[in-house]
Amino acid sequence: MKKKELIGIAVFVVFCLNALSCFASAGHGHNEPKKVGILLVAFGSSEASAQVSFENIGQKVKKAYPDIPARWAYTSHIIREKLAKQGKYLDSPEVALAKMLDEKFTHVAVQSLHTIGGAEYHDLRKTVGAYKIMGGFQKIILGYPLMSTQKDMEKTVDAILKTLPKDRQKNEAVVLMGHGTHHPSNAFYAALMFQLQLKDPNIFVGTVEGYPEVGLIKELMLKKNIRKAYLVPFMSVAGDHAKNDMAGDEEDSWKSVFTKAGIQCIPVLKGTAEYDPFVDIWVGHINGPLSHFQ
Repeated sequence: MKKKELIGIAVFVVFCLNALSCFASAGHGHNEPKKVGILLVAFGSSEASAQVSFENIGQKVKKAYPDIPARWAYTSHIIREKLAKQGKYLDSPEVALAKMLDEKFTHVAVQSLHTIGGAEYHDLRKTVGAYKIMGGFQKIILGYPLMSTQKDMEKTVDAILKTLPKDRQKNEAVVLMGHGTHHPSNAFYAALMFQLQLKDPNIFVGTVEGYPEVGLIKELMLKKNIRKAYLVPFMSVAGDHAKNDMAGDEEDSWKSVFTKAGIQCIPVLKGTAEYDPFVDIWVGHINGPLSHFQ
C-alpha cells in the first residue's frame, strides 16, 4: 500500500474517532456551548517569499472577524511534506477539522482560498461533506473560492484592473498566468480573459496546465504587434510556478517563449493574495457560511 493511501486511512480513522467521541460526550455536539471557528484552506506553498500572501489574508480575516478564531490547512501533501522538512507543520483539511472537533468547535466556516472551483476545491467539498455526514459539528459550511459566480467574476475583473503595473502603457500587454486544471472549471480562465478584454483588449489570461496555453497567448500578442508584456501570476502566491514556469530562464518558460518571439518581458512576482482587492473577495465569501450560524 502506498504511503499516501496509508496517511489517508490514518486521517480517516482519526476523523472517525473524534466524531464518535463527540457523539458519545455531547449528543452530536448539540449540548456543547456554541463555539464558532474559521478554517482557511489554501493549496499551499513552500516558498518563503510566498508567505506574505497568507499573512495578508490572515490579517484581513482577523480584522473582519476579530472574535472568531481562524485555523489554517494546506490541501497539497507535497507542500506539507516540504514544509515539514523545514520544521514547519501544516495540517491537511481532514486533520485540521479533526483538531477543531477536539477543541470543541461547534460551528465551522471552511473558506477555500483557491482561485476557481477546480479539483482541489471539489476534494475539499468531499471532506466537508464527510464531516457533515459524521455529524460532529452542529454546522460546517464551505465558502466559495475566488471565482464562483458572475458577480465574483466582475469583482475579479475590477481587482485586476486596480492592480495593473503602474508603468504599463495601453499598447503593452499584461499576461496573467493561472494554474489551469483538467477539471471543467478551467473554462473560468477563458471567460475571465473575454470579460477583461471588453475593458482592456491587451490583457491576456493563460494557464500552466490548461487552456488557454502559452502558445496561443503568444500568437494573440503577435497578431496585435505587441512588443512588451508584463507577466503577472494569477495565483494567490508567487511560488514555484511564477518563479520558474513564468519568469524562469529555461527555454520553455513563458518569459523565454515570449522573448524569443520578440516580445520584451517584465515579470511581476506578486501573488493575488498580496493585493487587498482580491483578498476582500475571499474574506467576503466567509460571511456566507457565518450568516447561517446565527
